Amino acid sequence: MLNFFLYVSASLIWGSTWLAIKLQLTQVPPILSVAYRFCLAALILLAYCYIARKRLNYPLRDHLFMALQGITLYGLCYYGSYFATAYMTSGLVAVVFSTILMWNIFNLRIFMGQPVAWRAFWGGCLGLSGICIVFWQDLSAFTATRGLKGLLIAMAGAYFASVGNVVGSRNAKKGMPVTQANAFGMGYGGLLTMFIHFAMGGTLTIDWSIGYLGPMIYLTIFGSIVAFGCYMLLIGRIGAEYAAYVTLLMPVIALVISTLFEGYRWTGNALFGVALVLAGNLIILTPQSIYRRVVGRFKGRENFVKSA
Repeated sequence: MLNFFLYVSASLIWGSTWLAIKLQLTQVPPILSVAYRFCLAALILLAYCYIARKRLNYPLRDHLFMALQGITLYGLCYYGSYFATAYMTSGLVAVVFSTILMWNIFNLRIFMGQPVAWRAFWGGCLGLSGICIVFWQDLSAFTATRGLKGLLIAMAGAYFASVGNVVGSRNAKKGMPVTQANAFGMGYGGLLTMFIHFAMGGTLTIDWSIGYLGPMIYLTIFGSIVAFGCYMLLIGRIGAEYAAYVTLLMPVIALVISTLFEGYRWTGNALFGVALVLAGNLIILTPQSIYRRVVGRFKGRENFVKSA
C-alpha cells in the first residue's frame, strides 16, 4: 500500500508541476524563477539536515560532484523546462522531457562505459520517432517557429537532466546520502541560475501576487522536496528499474491537465506520436527478465497449441 501511495504521489506531483511552471511565466524572468525555487528548496533541506543532525561536512571533491549534479539537473535542466513552456503547452514539454530515459542510454555509455542494450536502443529510436511526428509540422517547415524553438530548448533541458542523473548515480555509488546531495545540489543549481541572470544584466525582481507565489511554493515544497523524497523512497523499496515507471505516467498526467486547463487540441499526429513516445519509454524501462518471462510464456502457449 505504501509503495502505491509513493508511486501515485510522485506521478501526480511531477505531472502537475509543468502547469505550475507555466503559471510562473509573469514579469519574472524564467531563469530567476528557477533560482528562487531551488535556493528556497536548498535552504529548507539544509535546515532539516541541521535539525536532524545529519552530516553536512563533506570534502571539496564531493562538493564538486554535488555542484555538477545541481548545475545540470536543477539549474540548466529546469531553466530549459521553464523557458520551453513559453513556446508550447506544458503537456508537450513534459512529453519532450520524457526523452531523459533515451539520453540516459547514451550518457551512461559515454561517461560510465555501461553497455547499450539493444532493446533500450530501439526503444529510444521509437520514442524519438514519436517526438518527430508530434512536431512534424514545425520540423518540415525548417524555420525557427515557436514550436521548433520550444522543442530544441526542451530537448537541451532533457539532455542536461540526463547528465545530472548520471552524476547522481555516481554520487549514490560513492555513498553520498540523497537528502544532503539534493540539498547542496539544489543550492548550487539555484546559485548558478542566479549568477547567469545577473551576468546577463538582469535585476532582482519578484511578483508578489498569489498567482506567482502560489505555484512557487507548490513547486518548492511538493515538486522539489516531497516528490523527490517519494521517488527516492520508492527506489529504496522496489528498485530503480521499477520506480522509473513514474516517468512513464508523468507526461500522460501533464497532457490531461494541459488539455483541461490550457486548451491543448489533440490531432491524429499528436495522438500517434505521444503513443510512440510512451511505447519507447516502456521498452526502455521494462527489465530484460520480464521480456524473457513474457517470451517464455508465449512460446509455451505456442507449443501447447501445436501439440493440440
